[in-house]
Amino acid sequence: MLITDTETAEMIKYASNAFLATKISFINEIVSICEGVGADVSQVAQGMGLDKRIGSQFLQAGIGYGGSCLLKDVKALAHMASIYGSHPQLLNAVLQINVDQRRRLVRRLRKTLGSLKGATVAVLGLAYKPNTDDVRDSPAIDIIRLLDREGAAVRAHDPVANKNLAKILRDVTYCPDAYEAVSGCDAVIIATDWPQFLDLDLRQVKARMRRPVFVDGRNLFQPDVVRGHGFTYLGIGRPDHPEEALVLEPQPKDV
Repeated sequence: MLITDTETAEMIKYASNAFLATKISFINEIVSICEGVGADVSQVAQGMGLDKRIGSQFLQAGIGYGGSCLLKDVKALAHMASIYGSHPQLLNAVLQINVDQRRRLVRRLRKTLGSLKGATVAVLGLAYKPNTDDVRDSPAIDIIRLLDREGAAVRAHDPVANKNLAKILRDVTYCPDAYEAVSGCDAVIIATDWPQFLDLDLRQVKARMRRPVFVDGRNLFQPDVVRGHGFTYLGIGRPDHPEEALVLEPQPKDV
């Protein structure tokens, strides 16, 4: 047990959550580099996690964090820093990277489809994490709003959070199951890594869709399995076309 004064105890809590958020944003920063060189960020994170100085927790690349703790505490710590004359460059970057992950996903989908105007997109997973109906600052909210701005219609499903998100976003078709959500869609986005989604019959999912574009925002699925069912698979920090991955040339050693 560590006994401190009140100010230090509060700072421990803020700093701890900010550090965890930084780990998430760091691996998400690595995502764009992995996509450029053809590396798989999931394996990069696994290798990093083997280092005991780093550890594997909070190194899951994806569309960023949400919820009532991490985002709030990073913002609070950055605000405190500015009040006391500091320049919280790192904390601000952590926040910006988190937002950018949603934008990057929508940009990649737009590029794949050619345009999002008039498209119909299914968003599976609305809670900010699995096993909760909490939608506070959920990444799905940002993604749906971005899709809406680009003229896409959204069909959505979450095992338990449909009603809660319906209170926030009303111009969405909420569906009782994933199969109904993907019906007639041009793309499906996995926004929350609910384990139930792994049990989906991908053949049935593809048969119900207008265009088989599968955006795995949580790297929940094995790319080869999804591609094997005839989907165009877009993961996070994973090569879109593994056979075309860039091979890095060895750099000359310093003389």
